[in-house]
Amino acid sequence: MSDLNNDGNKRSKFEQMSDKPFFTFSKPYLDFIDKSKLYNLVYFVMAAANLILPFVILYKVIDSGFFRLGAKFIFAFIFSWIVIVFACWIGFQMWWNRRKKLANIGTSEFSATLIFSDILQTFGEWLGTLTAIIGAGAGLLASIFLGDDINYLFRAIGMSYLGFGPIVVIIGPIIGFFILILFRFLAEQLRLLASLVNNTKEIAENIKNNVK
Repeated sequence: MSDLNNDGNKRSKFEQMSDKPFFTFSKPYLDFIDKSKLYNLVYFVMAAANLILPFVILYKVIDSGFFRLGAKFIFAFIFSWIVIVFACWIGFQMWWNRRKKLANIGTSEFSATLIFSDILQTFGEWLGTLTAIIGAGAGLLASIFLGDDINYLFRAIGMSYLGFGPIVVIIGPIIGFFILILFRFLAEQLRLLASLVNNTKEIAENIKNNVK
């Protein structure tokens, strides 16, 4: 009996020690990663990236020596860059507004799956939108100056996958549409999985309650 009392006293002392600052200083961090605020960072970072991206592209193009190719390349990029700025502003709004959905998603038992699903969907919609706008808008304006040399521009801005020549005006939105659809499909599969697990759990609980 005394051994049991001693064990109980030891556990009590250990629990008292574990409440001290040395053992609990990481609690704010643990509380942070347990909540949807952690996932908010993804939306904030991607929103900020859209504001920075046009200037990164501008630096990349200047550093590549693209402007040394001639005046027509300079004018083609200037007009294309305006389209890029517009596309990135749309992208910023997508990420900034989507973060508001986390308030409802974070209350779900499978919040990580649902939030990742939303991030995946938003990423696909963002990439598809940028591809469509830049492919059609920049492709149209740049082709006026460059014609078949438009592929040099898309390589310079890091979108060589749009190197279809002037026909990118049509191909760009098509590629963007299929990117959007593909990512939405993948995101919906994750949501479907979470829904199936949740419904299965509810059915099991109802059967258990009815048996009782």
